[in-house]
Amino acid sequence: MIELEGVPELVDPVMVAAFEGWNDAGDAASTAVAHLHREWKGEVFAALDAEDYYDFQVNRPTVFLENGVRKITWPTTRLSVVRVGGDKPRDLVLVRGIEPSMRWRSFCNELLAFAHELGVEMVVILGALLGDTPHTRPVPVSGVTSDPDLARTMDLEETRYEGPTGIVGILQEACTHAGVPAVSLWAAVPHYVSQPPNPKATLALLNRLEDLIGMRVPLGELPEDARAWQVGVDQLAAEDSEVAEYVQTLEEARDTAELPEASGEAIAREFERYLRRREPGTGPGSGPGVATDGGDSAFLREAGGGRTRPPKPEKPEKPERPGPGPVPDAESAPDPHAGDGGGDGTADGNGPADGPGGAAEGPETTDGSPGAPDGTEGSGAVPPDAPDGGSEEK
Repeated sequence: MIELEGVPELVDPVMVAAFEGWNDAGDAASTAVAHLHREWKGEVFAALDAEDYYDFQVNRPTVFLENGVRKITWPTTRLSVVRVGGDKPRDLVLVRGIEPSMRWRSFCNELLAFAHELGVEMVVILGALLGDTPHTRPVPVSGVTSDPDLARTMDLEETRYEGPTGIVGILQEACTHAGVPAVSLWAAVPHYVSQPPNPKATLALLNRLEDLIGMRVPLGELPEDARAWQVGVDQLAAEDSEVAEYVQTLEEARDTAELPEASGEAIAREFERYLRRREPGTGPGSGPGVATDGGDSAFLREAGGGRTRPPKPEKPEKPERPGPGPVPDAESAPDPHAGDGGGDGTADGNGPADGPGGAAEGPETTDGSPGAPDGTEGSGAVPPDAPDGGSEEK
C-alpha cells in the first residue's frame, strides 16, 4: 500500500502521463506534460526508484554543481499534482519520466497504485509518432482506447492494433485490466523534420487534451512558438526544391483526404474551444489563450525550469521517394511504440534495430522515434493502435 502524506484530497482527478523515448517524437508529449506542470505550478510528491526500472548504461545519470556541491540526477519518473480552481474545479496528477528499461509490469502497477490511492477517475497518456504529414497543415491527433464503452461515449477510436508496443500501450492495457478508464492521444510529427522540439505538435496535444477533459488549458506563448517553428521550417524547405516538392505532394494528399470532413464536427470543436478561451481564467496560470489550427509548446526540458525559446529547426531531411502512395492498413502501419517490456527498452529514444515495420523501410530519424516507411505517404500519419482500416481521415 502506498501512503501519500501531504497530498490533499483531490477533486475529480485525471492522471496525465507522458514518457520520453520511442513514444515521444519531437519531444512533443513530454513537453506537453512539462508545460502543464509549469503553467499550473505543479508540486512533485513522488518519484519512482530509478534502480528498479532503468539501465544506467542506456539512460545515464548526470552530474551538476549546486552552490559548489556536486550532485547527481538519476533518470526516473516523477509524479506531481496541480490544483485547478474555478467554477468547475478538477485536479490533475501529472506523470513525466523516461520509458523504463525493464520491469514494465511492475512499473505500471506502481503507477496504478498511486492512481488508486489518489482516486484518479481517468488516465490520459500522451504520445507522438512520426508520419507522412505536412508541417504546413494542422497536426493530426488521434484518440484511442481499449474500452468500447469509452470509445462510444467520448468519440474515440477503439484500438485494433496488433504488434510490438511500448510503455504507452502497456500502461493503457494495464489500466483497462484494472478497470481504470484510459485514453491515449497521439500527435503525428512530420518525419522529414523530426528533430525536437516540435511546439506545433505539443500545442495540438494540449488542445485535444482540453477537449477531452473539459478544462481550459493555459497556453501562454505556445501559439507564438508554433508559428515561429512553422516559419522556420518553411524557410528551410524553400531552400531545397526537392523537399519543397515533397511537402507539396503531402499537402495535396492531405487536403484531398480531408475534403469530406471539412464540416460540422471539426468546425464545432474549434468554435467550442474558442468560446472556452473567452471565459474568465480557471485556476493558477490560466491567462488568455489563442486557439490555433495547429499545436505548439515551449521547449521545456525540466518541468520546473525556466522557459527556453525553440531553437531554429534543423534542415529538413530529403525524402527518398517524394510522392503520395497508398495509406497502409492497421496491420502494416508503422508502430509508434517501443520495446517489448524487457531489458532492451529504448528509454533513451533509440529504437530497436529492426524498428516498427522494419527500420530499413523508413527514413532514419535523429530522435529514434518510429518513422513512416517509404511509399506510405498519404493523408497523414497512421495513428498508433488504430482500428481496422488504417488512419485515413474520415
